[in-house]
Amino acid sequence: MKITREAGKYVLYKEKTVIGTAALEDGRLWVEIDPAWRQRGYGSYLVKEILQQNGGYDVKRETRFTAGPAADEAAGALLKKFGFLPQGGEMVRRRVPDLSAVQLCHEFLTAHLQPGGLYVDATCGNGHDTEFLCRLAGPTGRVLALDIQPAAVENTNTRLGAAGLGAIGQALVHDHARLAELVAPGTADCVLFNFGWLPGADHEVHSTADGSLPALQAALDALKPRGVLAAVLYSGQVIGDSEKQAALGFFRALPLTKYTVLVCEFANWASTAPLPCFVIKK
Repeated sequence: MKITREAGKYVLYKEKTVIGTAALEDGRLWVEIDPAWRQRGYGSYLVKEILQQNGGYDVKRETRFTAGPAADEAAGALLKKFGFLPQGGEMVRRRVPDLSAVQLCHEFLTAHLQPGGLYVDATCGNGHDTEFLCRLAGPTGRVLALDIQPAAVENTNTRLGAAGLGAIGQALVHDHARLAELVAPGTADCVLFNFGWLPGADHEVHSTADGSLPALQAALDALKPRGVLAAVLYSGQVIGDSEKQAALGFFRALPLTKYTVLVCEFANWASTAPLPCFVIKK
């Protein structure tokens, strides 16, 4: 079997015979299988391939597909098999990505911080968090991004330039444990850490407690009152959990008179799931 695109339609061939056609326009799906070839799994194959090609199984992407009311019981069963449910006189398949640790971190910072401040991305990696901070800081704000890996800094500056954010943020090769060399005490609105390894790089190269704990202390010193330290902690077979446990111990030992500490565990995820943590300086 093969599927081709012809005149804006998906065409399903069995050898050289057309046995099905389909169309997808503005998320609305239409499928037709030749009656002689129904009840053999070809409709399922065609629908699955169309969803696959259009992001329907992308766990990081929100998607919405619709179809008209099922013409018969078999058509309805086919649509329900792929998650289409009756809604408002049509069949609707909607997929919302699971809330990730990084997304939760971004949503928390968006809710607690105002544009125009000084934001620090202490582990810039591929620049995803830095771009987020630049958009949060706005044109009157400033974002400083740090990483000890030149590739990470290059990737981040390239990303900011392409997004038109180069005037707000800049990445430097610098050890985040020496943040005080770049940021005066009590001046930062936010310091963000996304520990672990550089995306796309060798997973044997990752942050460790030896460097991370001094960096966390430097971040607290840099924060102004009501400033927020945000950190996503990782553990696993390769990275282990020593850094995660050391950071948790550091956070839990902070005096209540000076800091509010939140550890946001995903209770029904694996124990190795990323762990978002927040420290609000009083």
